[in-house]
Amino acid sequence: MNDMDKSSFADRLSRFRWRKGISARDMSLSIGQNPGYINNIESGKALPSMASFFYICEYLGITPAEFFMVDQDCPERIREIDENLHQLNEHDLKAVLYLTDRMLGKPNNGL
Repeated sequence: MNDMDKSSFADRLSRFRWRKGISARDMSLSIGQNPGYINNIESGKALPSMASFFYICEYLGITPAEFFMVDQDCPERIREIDENLHQLNEHDLKAVLYLTDRMLGKPNNGL
């Protein structure tokens, strides 16, 4: 995990919120804060308390660790995929591996 400064924290929060399709005002009110709370964080004027950060993550549907996975744009999707993979048999896992290798342009050994 890379170091995260106030600016990148704000940017990450903004991207997660944007993907959820909700305004900063609505998110602020949904987590029990004043209407400008999220806007103040995203503009770099403030940082959330630890308790508020946990509420923010819960609201966004991510874990605190996933929030800080800056090399992952959609950590919640990776978690969903991982949960689904655990339910597959070996043949299906090989098929998934084949597809992901192909998408990434990696050579594969076939099924």
